[in-house]
Amino acid sequence: MSAPARLTGLPPVSRPNARVLVLGSMPGAASLAAQRYYAHPRNAFWPIMDAIAGASPGLPYPRRLSRLRASGIALWDVLAHCVRPGSLDARIEPASMVANDFAAFFAAHPRLRLVAFNGGTAAQAFARHAAATLPPGLATVRLPSTSPAHAARSQAEKLAAWKAALAPHLG
Repeated sequence: MSAPARLTGLPPVSRPNARVLVLGSMPGAASLAAQRYYAHPRNAFWPIMDAIAGASPGLPYPRRLSRLRASGIALWDVLAHCVRPGSLDARIEPASMVANDFAAFFAAHPRLRLVAFNGGTAAQAFARHAAATLPPGLATVRLPSTSPAHAARSQAEKLAAWKAALAPHLG
């Protein structure tokens, strides 16, 4: 049996005037295959973004991204590369983690007010591999994962947490 391949994430979705950066850990297999963020049909991300930014899962993907950008939301992942058999964050091999270039991203997005982590793995990976790049005064928040594997909270509970965290920074 061969070793799992090194995965490469997706490019950021953003505008220079973004106010909120939503960070996942690394796109899952469905997202990497489709080259689209949160492509798994049971992931709650797009229904949550529909409620926050009008980025309905029923819209074509480019229009969803346009709605995020127009709302001041940027989207990316903590990891640029990693080795992970399957899609579960728990299977990411820690020694294989390579973070994205956050120093350059933060420099190009001076209006950011909040970095929102989509789940614990994203928050932990950022803390280990990129926290030194965080500009002074930029707030961070760990939100419940939108992954279908995170079933400890209902979609309504996840939506409430996401709205409460993002809304004050988007107005």
